[in-house]
Amino acid sequence: MTFCSVFLLLFLILLFSSFEQSVSISSGSQRVILRSIINENSKDGDFAIDLNATNFDSVLKETPAPFAIVEFFAHWCPACRNYKPQYEKVARLFNGADASHPGIILMTRVDCASTINSKLCDKFSVDRYPMLFWGPPKKFVSGGWVPKQGKSEIIPIESGRTADVLLGWINKQLGSSYGLDDGKYENEHLQTNTSDPGQIAKAIYDVEEATSTAFSIILDHKMIKPETRASLIKFLQLLVAHHPSRRCRKGSADVLVNFDDLCPSSTMLVNNEEAESCSKNGVLENYQICGKEVPRGYWMYCRGSKNDTRGFSCGLWILLHSLSVRVEDGESNMAFRSTCDFIHNFFVCEECRQHFYEMCSSVSTPFKKARDFALWLWRAHNKVNERLIKEEASLGTGDPEFPKAIWPPKQQCSSCYLSPSKTSKENSKIDWDENEVFKFLVSYYGKELVTLYKESEQRGSGQTEKIVAEELVASTNAVVVPVGAALAIAVASCAFGALAYIWRSRQKNRKYKYIYSLKNI
Repeated sequence: MTFCSVFLLLFLILLFSSFEQSVSISSGSQRVILRSIINENSKDGDFAIDLNATNFDSVLKETPAPFAIVEFFAHWCPACRNYKPQYEKVARLFNGADASHPGIILMTRVDCASTINSKLCDKFSVDRYPMLFWGPPKKFVSGGWVPKQGKSEIIPIESGRTADVLLGWINKQLGSSYGLDDGKYENEHLQTNTSDPGQIAKAIYDVEEATSTAFSIILDHKMIKPETRASLIKFLQLLVAHHPSRRCRKGSADVLVNFDDLCPSSTMLVNNEEAESCSKNGVLENYQICGKEVPRGYWMYCRGSKNDTRGFSCGLWILLHSLSVRVEDGESNMAFRSTCDFIHNFFVCEECRQHFYEMCSSVSTPFKKARDFALWLWRAHNKVNERLIKEEASLGTGDPEFPKAIWPPKQQCSSCYLSPSKTSKENSKIDWDENEVFKFLVSYYGKELVTLYKESEQRGSGQTEKIVAEELVASTNAVVVPVGAALAIAVASCAFGALAYIWRSRQKNRKYKYIYSLKNI
């Protein structure tokens, strides 16, 4: 059975399951998290995230932070009010875009005086205020705590009544030396062992961050115009089908299904009306392509040792690589063209955009295999790195902890390098075993990248084709969506360019009989 047949079958399954299943998750459950929460849900000067019974499990389940602190309090309690400034001094270090040490601890609070939280507070045996607990976020999900219980990963914090004491307790737990006066992060505790294959698992959050950031840039700069509209639609189709993040597949489908209504075709508009209507502060502003919880304002895998290095460009490269190893053969050239057009029309670094366009223009023969597209992108990335190695060395602008290098290094993929006897001496060029390189790309940007999303699955290494098949199935089977979005996924996956065009054209001539909203998924 071909991959296209598999996707069409999956579409039918999703179609029937949408009628048979009632998926009801409150808007507060899937769509609130770190960035929260600073800008939308927090009061002035608040950094700790306010949780309640409706979003407690979802926020703690979705956070990328490895640790969490939950403060149970009552708003009428004088001691709680007096403690709040102390708690906030510590929360400032870990929560929000300007945090000194983002992505390490999610600091939250629950008001037990609110009736909606009564059962939640009972589950954690809250008998005094304030009461603090520490543990891995997922251990709080559907969990609880009782005094004198056996071994538990949820630990009550008995000595944290001032900011200094609480931070000292945290430092003891982590073996760290954080201080209340720490400024915005410079990553003194950054893990720099990029050869560790487990590090890429953190990048799933950076891919979400990069996707959301790119979408925001497009809106901020009013870049959706008659001449760029088609390239954005094609790239959205690629994201719907193959983005490694469930949240971003959902959000991209939401935008794609409603795109004609949100940004009518240029024939219906004059002057710059389309760019204005689709821009920031326009209709598309209400559509978060990866959910309201993204962007979080910081990076994990792509975090540089300095604030102005790595970040968005690193996240965008990982997104493109992850897409390249998920497409099937019949989509390879369409995915290549969609990627090139997207960078050409929407990447705001002019020099980088021009260099990428030149590399795209040098391809004269259409790609027939997904392998060819993945390897072309890999070669293009190394070509960019070769150029930047020289520039950054001469100007001193590189990241000292993450200097540009030809990738992957031998310690990460020794089989990617041919034996010394077969290595070309001319110009010190590396002789690659491209079959091994492709296997590495598929594994690294496929299976390992989504590790955090598939913690419960134990998948063997297997053959490259098997890994690709598993990841393609995961791209569509991970979500139960309404009929229109499922069709968008199926169409985008099977020759998503031409077929999606036909599908989208039909949507212009009829009104939807449903409202596809992530709030109801």
